[in-house]
Amino acid sequence: MAGRDISNVVEIIKKDFKSAFSNPIVTIVLIGIIILPSLYALLNIQACWDPYGNTGEVQFAIANLDKGASYDGVEINVGDELIKDLKDNDKFNWTFVTEDELRDGVYKGDYYAGIVIPENLSENILSITSDDPQQAKLEYVVNVKSNPVATKLTDSGANAVYNALNAKIIEIINLAAYGKLGELQAGLASGAGQLSSGGSQLSAGSAQVSSGASQLSSGAGQLSDGASQLSDGASQLADGAGQVAGGTQQAYDKVNTYNTEIHEATGYIREHTSSPLIHEVTDKIDSKSENVTGKVQQLNDGAGQVAEGSASLAENTGRLKLGIDELAEGSLSLAAGAELLGNAAAQALFTAAASLASTANTLGEITGINETILGDYFYSPVTLDRHEVFSVPDYGSNVSPFYLVLSMWVGALITCAMLKPGVAKGTKYSPLEMYFGKLAIFFILSILQVSVTIIGAFILGIYIANVPLFIFSAILVSAVFMVLIYSLVSALGDVGKAVAIVLLVIQISGTGGIYPVQIMDHFFQVINPYLPMTYAITLIREAQLGLVWSNYLPALAILLGIGIVTVAVLLVVKEKADTAAHYFEKRLEDSGLF
Repeated sequence: MAGRDISNVVEIIKKDFKSAFSNPIVTIVLIGIIILPSLYALLNIQACWDPYGNTGEVQFAIANLDKGASYDGVEINVGDELIKDLKDNDKFNWTFVTEDELRDGVYKGDYYAGIVIPENLSENILSITSDDPQQAKLEYVVNVKSNPVATKLTDSGANAVYNALNAKIIEIINLAAYGKLGELQAGLASGAGQLSSGGSQLSAGSAQVSSGASQLSSGAGQLSDGASQLSDGASQLADGAGQVAGGTQQAYDKVNTYNTEIHEATGYIREHTSSPLIHEVTDKIDSKSENVTGKVQQLNDGAGQVAEGSASLAENTGRLKLGIDELAEGSLSLAAGAELLGNAAAQALFTAAASLASTANTLGEITGINETILGDYFYSPVTLDRHEVFSVPDYGSNVSPFYLVLSMWVGALITCAMLKPGVAKGTKYSPLEMYFGKLAIFFILSILQVSVTIIGAFILGIYIANVPLFIFSAILVSAVFMVLIYSLVSALGDVGKAVAIVLLVIQISGTGGIYPVQIMDHFFQVINPYLPMTYAITLIREAQLGLVWSNYLPALAILLGIGIVTVAVLLVVKEKADTAAHYFEKRLEDSGLF
């Protein structure tokens, strides 16, 4: 029984190969089926080989309206400078037009995009030096509907212009600030010299202050001696003034007594004498007596004041002596302090002068840098040092794993759509005999298809890091895909073809071959682990662009597991429900349309 089963399988295989070469038309169609999948992959890879390196033919319009501005008597036109830079830039086909031509061209699609440089660009840029700085603006005009990829490319072009303009402005500002550093360096050097000279002068001046304070202290000592003598004299004067005051008081008392007695005598004479001459004489005596009494009274008062003043003088002279003694002591402290202050201040100035001189020298080294080199530094003060892991020389090679795997699925789908997998009903063969007998031609076609694709990849110059593993992986993936799709079509007929097409559509977006699956819709993120192409792309990518076994081996095991489980399920369907599974196919044939 087993032998008969194998012979039936061999018989089916022989019939298929005989049919393939007995009719030239069939042979030509089979050759087309073999070649077509490779063209699908290779043409797509070639088309996007270096899309970002071929933007030089993409037209990008520029309209420069900048009128320029004046700063410190120098005419500046940033728009013109920007145009000069763009003429040396080959990233795009920069087309310099008027504003009307730009807007009309972008509107009609003649230009994908354009930038309008406003007439006040330079004026606004220079406004940074004023109290009312204005932000400079560029107008970016883009026709979004013209082409989705072109829009992204022109966005990068607009950013390039924007970044170049900002870098130029920063360069101008920083170079101006660099010039100020030179002025600061010269000023610091001059200031260091002045501080050093001032330190010397201060040191000499403090010595003079110290000397003067010493002289003041000496003079204060002499004053103190004189004040002592003055204090003694004032005390003696006070004592003498007291004695004088006492004497004048006694004299006053005596005179006053005499004056009273005179008054009594003259009164007696006038009472007992009627002679006018005598009366005249007594009146004069009274008058003179009064005058004497008044003078003595004044003398007495003055002597009292002298006594009081002498006492006050003696007291204040003592205070003066104390003050002069304090002055003498303070003068000595002043002399010492002045010398210390002068030395400390001079040393501080000398230290400051040395620091300024060092700073000036440092700035001198900075300001001695070549301005061209400095301009490059200001243009890009931080650089990004790029280190590539598994470097790929071109974009085409980078996307080729996706297109190669996709072409293998498409090749298997085309083959299964063009060739009949066979139905056991109405033949002497069992469903399993029919399945394995027909599988041979499909399997061989998959090997031929992938062989053409591999040869084309080498001709195209696709980067391949591990050639043996790449060839093995490509053959394996092609064979697994063919077995999967063949099993679907063999077991389910046209329904199987529909399932294979749906899987194709889903896998284009859900496998992360071009765009990271993390940025796709949540649905694709969920189904990604269950799609055969997810693991097929990993196999080809690892073999072609750089092998990491921890990525390769799990993908290989999962892909084989998906293939084995799917084939096992479909074989059960094929054997148990072959006729029922082809019910829809029979109905389509009966319609006369399929």
